Amino acid sequence: MSVRKPTNPKIALLLGLFFFSVLAAFASDGVILYTPYTKIAISPGQSIDYSIDVINKSDQLFDGEIQVSNIPRSWTYSLKSGAYTISKIAVLPEEKKSISLKVEVPYQVNKGNYNFRITAGDSATLPLIITITEKGSSETEFSTDQSNMQGNAKATFSYKTSLINRTPEKQLYALMADAPRGWEVTFKADYKAVTSVEMEPNTTKEINIDIKPTDQVKAGTYKIPVRAVTSSTSANLELEAVVTGSYAMELTTPTGLVSTSITAGSSKKLQLVVRNTGSSDLTAVEMKSGTPSKWEVIFDPVKIDRLSPGSEATVYATIQSDKKAIPGDYVATLEAKNPETSSKISFRVMVKTRMIWGWIGVLVILAALGGVIFLFKKFGRR
Repeated sequence: MSVRKPTNPKIALLLGLFFFSVLAAFASDGVILYTPYTKIAISPGQSIDYSIDVINKSDQLFDGEIQVSNIPRSWTYSLKSGAYTISKIAVLPEEKKSISLKVEVPYQVNKGNYNFRITAGDSATLPLIITITEKGSSETEFSTDQSNMQGNAKATFSYKTSLINRTPEKQLYALMADAPRGWEVTFKADYKAVTSVEMEPNTTKEINIDIKPTDQVKAGTYKIPVRAVTSSTSANLELEAVVTGSYAMELTTPTGLVSTSITAGSSKKLQLVVRNTGSSDLTAVEMKSGTPSKWEVIFDPVKIDRLSPGSEATVYATIQSDKKAIPGDYVATLEAKNPETSSKISFRVMVKTRMIWGWIGVLVILAALGGVIFLFKKFGRR
């Protein structure tokens, strides 16, 4: 009778580890989890729908739990197959089943890469990466790339802005602006003037804002706060308009009367007033005229060096008429102008006959009457 020697414990341990590794390798090769997109970049508040295939490459039925691990606690996800929420799945040999993994990213999340994985039993692991492209929030954002504009008082300041609804609900935003009194502010969305906009969650709306100051606004820098407001959220944006001022002047007379009379060949001195009705200084204001042939206008002064907003200057215009001008109405155009603006008036000038010709006319009439009376007396007695 033969007696077998006891097995060496070290050899038994090595054989056990070998068979365990073979079985583990077989199990690992037996079930595969597959999705074509393992790294996806999205913005805060968005969601991803993964379609994942559970493929059984073995010759045995696979019946195991499906789990998602390492996903951030504030994120939510769901596992479904068809219309059912699942946590376990069975796949026949050499077949596959498709499951859907939906991951919803919250609005408040930091920018960066987030790694997690989905496992099928103890057999297969599928690592996944979601890249968040920007830091998120759960609030409304109102922004613009260019908040400062410059122009004169007659310009329209146009700003392009973006309104972002980062809340999880649909919002109806009322659009408001705190502009100086008399200024016009118009909000435009989708090429239409609006006072409010409705936005779905995690959407962006481009809003154009047109701001028109009053004509009399003084030169300076003006801050215009604008707001997008709902009952639950709001966002503010400050716009800036740099107004260089307006240029305007008025040429008139102290009484507003723009007519006079004159005798042929004589002159008439008129008093004019040049007013700066704009909001910027007027410089190098020159006086010009347009007259009938052989007439002349002399200004004193002929040029105003500077005229501040709201102030006025007196200018005298001497009109010299043609000595051969026949009686009647004439028009002389008087103008004040500089490179930025101008103002003109049409002066009506009535030319009268000289007084001496009036007396001569009277004498002629008297002489004619005297001659008639003489002839009547002389021949009337016969």
